[in-house]
Amino acid sequence: MTVPPRVNVITLGVTDLDRATAFYRALGWPLSSSSVPGEVSFFATAGCVVALFGHDALAADAAVDAGAPAAFRGVATAINVGSPAEVDAAISAAVDAGGRVMKAGEKVFWGGYSGYFADPDGHLWEVAHNPYWPQDDEGIVHLPE
Repeated sequence: MTVPPRVNVITLGVTDLDRATAFYRALGWPLSSSSVPGEVSFFATAGCVVALFGHDALAADAAVDAGAPAAFRGVATAINVGSPAEVDAAISAAVDAGGRVMKAGEKVFWGGYSGYFADPDGHLWEVAHNPYWPQDDEGIVHLPE
């Protein structure tokens, strides 16, 4: 048996579930009816499900010490878009929803354009335009073979 090469759910540990849920809804992400108010929020995206769960509850579920959320967690989740202008627009929308710009969109060394925002809990989201990675009509990236 091997581990299947797929990601179905990304769960973010948050300190205030209501605030975090409001932020992602303000991004325009639809809240799934499978969410449980006060416990967990689910958002279906083109790539996978994004779940919001209490920080301490997530640590308990994983059987690890919760500790305080780190300023930098060593992880960034990425959203790929069709153009540099879409990068800037998405980061602006995230700020309007209550996020913070961590790095404004700019041309990057690998030939694309990207920037970062943080959600209210400090989770990093990269918004990138990669001209070398084609996307289908739903925005799913298809890596070259």
